[in-house]
Amino acid sequence: MIYEIRDYHYRTDLFDAYKAWAEDAVPVLKSKLDVVGFWIDSGIESEVLGTDPMNPPLGQANITWIIRWESKAQRDERLPEVIASEEWQAVWTKHPDPDGYRQMLGRFMEEM
Repeated sequence: MIYEIRDYHYRTDLFDAYKAWAEDAVPVLKSKLDVVGFWIDSGIESEVLGTDPMNPPLGQANITWIIRWESKAQRDERLPEVIASEEWQAVWTKHPDPDGYRQMLGRFMEEM
């Protein structure tokens, strides 16, 4: 199994509209993918620690979700199918700003 951790930096000026849209989007994602969780920024200041801490220019991601996959190959095959599905496209057309993602970082990790 692998876990895809998706971190998004979404437009802060549309964040409330995004959260309202996500109320419809997340159930669709969960019905089509093995979504471990979907999290949005709580407004609590991030803690950046370590021996060389840095705050990225965009700040910290304000949306994170994790999807469990059998393999990267399964993900590469299945995700485009979900994105192209009628159900997802119906939700996507209601998105407040599909171009509002300032950055998306996808990481693939294994559980220890």
